[in-house]
Amino acid sequence: MAEPSTIARPYAEAAFRLADAQGKLAEWSVVLANLAAVAADERVRRAVGDPNLSAARVAGLIVSVLAGKLSGDAENFVRVLAENDRLGVLTEIRTHFEALKNEREGTVEAEVTTAFEMDQAQVADLVSRLEKSTGRKVKARVSVDKSLIGGVKVVIGDKVIDGSARAQLSALENALKA
Repeated sequence: MAEPSTIARPYAEAAFRLADAQGKLAEWSVVLANLAAVAADERVRRAVGDPNLSAARVAGLIVSVLAGKLSGDAENFVRVLAENDRLGVLTEIRTHFEALKNEREGTVEAEVTTAFEMDQAQVADLVSRLEKSTGRKVKARVSVDKSLIGGVKVVIGDKVIDGSARAQLSALENALKA
C-alpha cells in the first residue's frame, strides 16, 4: 500500500492550484486546517472507517460539522475525498498544501524549542536572525521543553540547529568516552 504522503500529494496539489488560481491560499489553508481537525476526531474516524456508511453520507457528516465554514469548492473537495476513500489522509493533504503555500510565499516554518519561555522580543530577534541565515521569511512555532536544560533547538525542514545545553552535554559525554 502507498504511503499516506504519496496518496495525499495529488489532492494537495489540486487544492493548491485551485486556491492559487482564485487568490485564496489563506482561505484554503484555514479550510484544510479545519478539515484535518475534524478528520482527526475519533468519532469521525470511526464513521470514515464504517463500511455501512456511504461515501456521500460520510462527506455529508463532515460538511455538516463545518456548516457555514466551507465554500462550494471545499464541499466538493470533501466529496471527492470521500468517494475516493481519502478522508483519512486529510492531515497529510494539509501538510503538503502548506509546504506548497510556503514555497509560493517564500516562507519556511521553524520549530523552535526552548528550555524556558521566550518573550516576544526574544522570538522576534531569533526570527530575524533565522530570516537572515535562510534568506526567507520564517514562521516560528515556539514550544518549551525543560529537558533541554538551557538554550534553544531550531528545526527548519531537515536542518537542525541544536544549541541546547542538553546537546552540548551529550557531545561532551561522547568526547569523553572516545
